[in-house]
This record gives sequence, structure tokens and C-alpha cells, in this order.
Amino acid sequence: MTFISYLLSGISLGSIYAIIALGYTMVYGIAKMLNFAHGDVIMVGGYVSFMAMSSAGLPALPAVLLSVLVCTVLGVVIERIAYKPLRGANSLAVLITAIGVSYLLQNLALLIFGANPKSFSSVVPLPALSLAEGKLTISGETLTAILACVIVMICLTAFINKTRAGQAMLAVSEDKGAATLMGVNVNSTIALTFAIGSALAALAGVLLCSAYPTLTPTTGAMPGIKAFVAAVLGGIGSIPGALIGGLLLGVLENLSKAYISSKLSDAIVFSVLIIVLVVKPTGILGRKIMEKV
Repeated sequence: MTFISYLLSGISLGSIYAIIALGYTMVYGIAKMLNFAHGDVIMVGGYVSFMAMSSAGLPALPAVLLSVLVCTVLGVVIERIAYKPLRGANSLAVLITAIGVSYLLQNLALLIFGANPKSFSSVVPLPALSLAEGKLTISGETLTAILACVIVMICLTAFINKTRAGQAMLAVSEDKGAATLMGVNVNSTIALTFAIGSALAALAGVLLCSAYPTLTPTTGAMPGIKAFVAAVLGGIGSIPGALIGGLLLGVLENLSKAYISSKLSDAIVFSVLIIVLVVKPTGILGRKIMEKV
């Protein structure tokens, strides 16, 4: 039962990584940019939910919805101010800007909330589930994270494939110029992509802080990087790839902590990134894009 418990915890963590990775993969697939400030949006979502519950006295659900709303607006603002002027710029300029935005968000959080860790109250309404005559207990946080990931994947896939806005995203991801000629508003489509990605980051931040109830200005940094590894592993730009990469990474990290070493688990995770980039740079479900000359 111990192995199953570790496995379920890994799937739960991987579900959170998958939700975060969706933000990376959508932004890259459509805007061809890597938003390395994405992890800090997770942190902002955690703090908004924390303040809404502890200071404003809001119940868990309204606090989560407020967190999602604030991060959605934040994502659009970041895209318009920081990334929109850099479209067509070289990758180094985009990377430097992303790092700058990341440090700005972290330092603002440090200035406002201080460096002391906050104790985050779980927003999960589900009770723990006891199986096998009490030998296996699945926490409400684990159940909620897995359920949330499944719902997000289904809704996002339906949105992309069935709605006009989703079809516009697919068109922009294929060819911005042709999409413009077909009447697609590229600026609005990219802004919507950042908004959705940031909303998912807020949801992931709340789930992450519920499962690991400590909140600091750097809370989102490492999960954000690991979710990027998950996106690359699954094939960045692929929505199913983000799910597969997130689940694989979460399980690998948890089993590494349990059976190898908790100190080496991060090294093992990043070793996976190196191996994938060497063996299959496009990831599990990624497509090789032919450059037009």
C-alpha cells in the first residue's frame, strides 16, 4: 500500500504540474514565447487567495475565484506591457524580460507580505478517502488536484476545438500572417492565451498551497521551473503533452524522494530534461517544425 500511496501523491503533484505546464505550452504554441514569469503568477494567486480568506474573511470558493480573476488580469497586463513590444525580438531579449518580470513580482510580494512564510489554509472541500480497510488513505487535496486536472484538460480541449476563440488560437499558432488575413485579431488572441494561462496558474497555486501549506514570495519559482520541464518532456505546444509530462514528472519526483533520496529528487527531475533534449528535443508528443527559407 505504501507504493500506491506514493504513486497517488505523485499523480496529485503531477496534476498540479500539468495545470501549470498548460500555461507554458499554450503561450509557446500560440505566441512562440516562453513566459518564465509564469511561476510567479502561481505565487500571486496563492497570496490573493490567502489574503481573501485571512483578511477579508471570504469562504474558500469566492477566494479561489478572486485569485483566478486577479491572475487573469495580471496575465493580460504582463503580456501587454512586457511581451507585446518584444514580438519578433530575439529569444535572449524575451528571456531577459521574463526574468525581469519574475524578479519584479517576487520583490513586490516580498515588500508587501514580507519574507516570513504564511500558513495557508486548505481550500479543498473534499474529505479524505479511506480504502482497503483504512490501510490506504487518499487526502482530499490529492483527490481535488487530480479531479481539477481532468476537468481543466477536458474543458480546455473542448474550448480549443469547439469555440471560435479556440479556432483563432489554432490559426495564430499555425501562421500569424495568414490568420490576420482571415480576419483573426492576433493581439486579442495572444492576450486571451496569456489570460487563460494565468488563470490556470492561479488555480494551480491554490492547489499547490493547499497540498503544501506554506506560502512565501518564492513559492512558485521551483514548481514553475519543474512545470516547464514537464511541458518540454511532453512536447511544448501540445496540450495532451503537458498532461503526460506533468504526470510523469510528478510520479518520478515523488518516487525518487521515497526510494532514492529527497535531496537528489530535483537533480533527477532536471536530468530528465537534459536527457529529453538530447534524445528527443521535441518531447513525447511535440512536432518538429520545419523552418521556411
